[in-house]
Amino acid sequence: MRYVFLTPLLTFELKGFKNSHSFLYKVMLKDLLLQFGLIEDKCEITKFGTGLINHTWVIDAGDKKYILQRINHHVFKQPEIIDQNTANLRLFLNKFYPDYLFVAALPNLEGKSLIETEDGYFRLFHFVDGSVTINTVENEEQAFEAAKQFGKFTNLLSDFNLQNLGITLPDFHNLTLRFKQFEDAVSNGNKERIQETQASIDQLYQLKDIVNTYESIINENLIPLRVIHHDTKISNVLFDEYGKGLCVIDLDTVMPGYFISDVGDMMRTYLSPANEEEQDLSKINIRLDMFGAIYNGYMSELADKLTDKEKELFIYSGKFLIYMQALRFLTDYLNNDIYYGAAYSKHNLSRANNQIKLLKEYIAAEPDFRKMIG
Repeated sequence: MRYVFLTPLLTFELKGFKNSHSFLYKVMLKDLLLQFGLIEDKCEITKFGTGLINHTWVIDAGDKKYILQRINHHVFKQPEIIDQNTANLRLFLNKFYPDYLFVAALPNLEGKSLIETEDGYFRLFHFVDGSVTINTVENEEQAFEAAKQFGKFTNLLSDFNLQNLGITLPDFHNLTLRFKQFEDAVSNGNKERIQETQASIDQLYQLKDIVNTYESIINENLIPLRVIHHDTKISNVLFDEYGKGLCVIDLDTVMPGYFISDVGDMMRTYLSPANEEEQDLSKINIRLDMFGAIYNGYMSELADKLTDKEKELFIYSGKFLIYMQALRFLTDYLNNDIYYGAAYSKHNLSRANNQIKLLKEYIAAEPDFRKMIG
C-alpha cells in the first residue's frame, strides 16, 4: 500500500489527532473506511484541497474515488445540523429536481452519513469524475458560470421549507454584531494598536451607513429569507473539463439567509485580481467585466424570483460583504489576532486595509455598475 502526502503540513493540520502517523492510519482511517465497506490496504490516500476549516483527503479505491472530510467541530459546533440540513436538501432535490448534481455525504453500512469518532466528525463523498475546481477567477466566463451555479442552487430551492434548514453558524453574516464587536475592540482592545490604526478605524466609522442599510433590511423585513450558500468563493463550484459549471459544493454553511450574502461574497472575491492577502494595495482594483459576469450569471437563474427590492440591493451586496470583512480583520488585529491568527506581524491589519481599499474602489465604481445593469 502506498500513501501519498502532498504537503509537509499534514502533521500540523491533523493536530487534533494522535501524533503518530501509523496510529492515525491504522486506527482512524482503517476503522472509518471499514464502515463504508472499504479496505484500507487497497486504498491510496492523498491530502486534497486548500481549505482552512475542514480537512479533506482523496480516497482512491481503484475502481472508485471518494472524498473523505473531517468537519472542524470547533467552528461548526453542531455538525449534526449540517448532516440533517444536507439530508433534507437531498430529499427535496431528489423529489423535484432529480437531475441536479447534488454532492451529498454517503451513508455507511449502518446508514449513517455523519461518523463521530474520538478524533472528530467525518463524512465520505463520491469523487465527481471529470470535475475540476479552481481557486482564482481568471476570466468572466468563470465568474459567469460560478454565479449561475449559486443562483441555480437558490432558485431550485425556492420552495424549500426554511423550517427544515438549521443554523450551522449563528450570526455568521450579522453585520450589526460585527460592527458592535468592532466598537468593543476600539474601546477595549490593544491600546497601541488602536492608536496605530486610527486612520483605518476612522474610515470604517465613516462608512457606517452600510450598517444602517443592513439594519433597515432586517428590521423592516425588506427582502425575504432564502436558501443561501453563504460561502461563494470560486473553489466551491465544480466545473467540467470545458469550463461549464456543474454544481456547488461545500454545503456546511447553507442556511436561511439573504441573497446579499451570496452575491456580496462573489463581489468580494471575484472582482479584484488581487485577493485579501495582497499587501501591495496598488494591485487592488475592480474588474468591471467580472461585475457584469456575476450579475448576468446570477440573474440568468433568479431574475424572475428576486423581488424588486432585492434587485435594488444588488450593488449594495458588495459593500455589505466587503465592509463586514474589513471590520472583522481590523477587529481581530485590535484584539491581538485571537480569531484569525497571524502569519506575520500586522497580518490582520494588512488584510483589513486590503479590504478597505477594495471597498473604496467598489464604491467609486458604483456609477459604472449602475450603467451596466440599468
